[in-house]
Amino acid sequence: MTVYLKNIFNDVGNVTLFASKFFKQVFTPPYEFKEFIKQCYVIGYKSIPLVAITGFIMGLVLTLQSRPTLSKFGAESWLPGMVALSLIREIAPVITALICAGKISSGIGAELGAMKVTEQIDAMEVAAINPFKYLVVTRILATTLMIPLLVILADGIGMMGGFIGINMHGDISFYRYLAKVFDSLAFIDIVPATIKTFFFGFFIGLIGCYKGYNAENGTASVGQAANSAVVTASLSIFIIDMLAVQITDLFY
Repeated sequence: MTVYLKNIFNDVGNVTLFASKFFKQVFTPPYEFKEFIKQCYVIGYKSIPLVAITGFIMGLVLTLQSRPTLSKFGAESWLPGMVALSLIREIAPVITALICAGKISSGIGAELGAMKVTEQIDAMEVAAINPFKYLVVTRILATTLMIPLLVILADGIGMMGGFIGINMHGDISFYRYLAKVFDSLAFIDIVPATIKTFFFGFFIGLIGCYKGYNAENGTASVGQAANSAVVTASLSIFIIDMLAVQITDLFY
């Protein structure tokens, strides 16, 4: 147990040092804009189909599962607002971030781990290229920017799924549905949920890069880096979400 706790604190300390190096490098020229745009494309654009399908299913299933309970109390008119609040405040950000942790963080960990094992990172240093700035900074910035955009996409498509779910057992116009959705939303519902997605994205990129960049020698370490990146990033998402809920609760 003591050794296990020691390893946890060592990892936390090393990740903190890794993050401090990122913040130092991100403001220091030269800036790798081309690689940053490429990572935004790989991380953001190529994740759209998976996020869109998941968002639609979340909205549809949440609506169909909630309708019978609300109908018992004659409160079916609350369904659009309930679906919108559930998706925007909690379900869409967390589920989308978990999907991205599995897809993106593992991909980054495996990619950088393979580069580390095959000594490509060492070769970049010999060629007078800063591998940390080129490989790590660009990927963390891309995840920090793209994850919130993917969550917003999941919110919108999820509410479309909710609209279809409602009309499976009823008849409501799209304009009326949107009116009920926006009537139920407030500033305090949207902004904190959006802010925490930036932290989700940052830690997904940070942990994936840390695990891959510090992979040990041997091909087995590549798989270990990818697996460890997913588990650690997913755990960090739940911890950040728990803290965000506690902070947001102070304003209600």
